[in-house]
Amino acid sequence: MAAELHERLPECRTLILAGSGRPGDLRRALSARVSGFIAKDAPVKELIDAVRTVAAGGRAVDPHLALAALDVAENPLSRREAEVLKQFGTGSDAAEIAAGLCLSYGTVRNYLASAVTKLDARNRVDAVRIATDAGWL
Repeated sequence: MAAELHERLPECRTLILAGSGRPGDLRRALSARVSGFIAKDAPVKELIDAVRTVAAGGRAVDPHLALAALDVAENPLSRREAEVLKQFGTGSDAAEIAAGLCLSYGTVRNYLASAVTKLDARNRVDAVRIATDAGWL
């Protein structure tokens, strides 16, 4: 949504008040060209300062989230692996994912296996958890 807003109104400044402070969320927000990203439960003074900074044309990013984002590795999943893993995380099985994405059943199983391997996960469910916690899904 923020990326679409920036595309349609590039002069509009956007500050995201995040409910979850996951590093992957911050990375996605910054790639969507938001002007600020701060936890919604931040102290009132920090929230006010962030709004004023963004309104004045600056950028405001929660420093703790920024440091955490530096500690998280880049997303190792391809776009398609992430898409298939996300579908699996919603409860779809490989056959349903294959039909929905116009892929073969074997290709979907290969994407899921690749995601498990890349994330060093125990299984597909663990891969979904790891990727979600990192903000990659």
